[in-house]
Amino acid sequence: MPRRAILCVIAWICLTCAVAAEVPSFPALTGRVVDEAGLLTATDRAALTESLAAFETKTKDQLVIVTVKSLQGTPIEDYGYQLGRHWQIGQKDKNTGALLIVATTEHRVRIEVGYGLEGTLTDALTKVIIENSILPKFKTGDFAGGIKSGTQDIIRVLSGDAETIQSAAERNVAMDVKQTKTDMPVWVAIVAVLAVVGLLVLCTVTGGGGVCQAIWMMVLLLLSGGRGSSRGSSFGGGGGSFGGGGSSGKW
Repeated sequence: MPRRAILCVIAWICLTCAVAAEVPSFPALTGRVVDEAGLLTATDRAALTESLAAFETKTKDQLVIVTVKSLQGTPIEDYGYQLGRHWQIGQKDKNTGALLIVATTEHRVRIEVGYGLEGTLTDALTKVIIENSILPKFKTGDFAGGIKSGTQDIIRVLSGDAETIQSAAERNVAMDVKQTKTDMPVWVAIVAVLAVVGLLVLCTVTGGGGVCQAIWMMVLLLLSGGRGSSRGSSFGGGGGSFGGGGSSGKW
């Protein structure tokens, strides 16, 4: 064999190996719930499978839940679309599939959305679902609860009830804005405290009893208002920069 041909064969083999090394190995598609990481009980898997099957029968859309131990060094965004293509989730030529992916080693979660569902299960809505329904439970170790809650929200959106999810997101954003507006900068608080203390000292020295009582009433009102705004604070989500076809989160 000519030397040039030998070099071409070697180069082809090296290129093939390099490409293969970049593609992670995927678990087998054994059902609508693939729990490689072992986050769900048998009862959980059965209940989720039944819910997903009923959803697919009703809408013809296909939603699959998958938990993996590791992403094998691949960003979850790349892992997600590659896994969807590898499994061929969704109707042929309609791409009406979605994945809920949980990777335990990297502490990452993603909702991967097929092209045909991107107009309904938008990036903004997937982010809201992850931030409001999944991550709070994951952070307390309730993985089954987060997966169930996230799955229910995805089904709700794809069944035509996106308004409920969006309304919850808007309420949280509004509460965050209100909280931001009512929060007092630290330096202002320090100056206010020093001013009040100085006035109280001055009142005590000069014997101004009525003025002191008025100042104390103002202090009590401010403290009461501060406690009220603290109770109104809430964790918010529903924004950020996303890639095409879904969004990701980390706990």
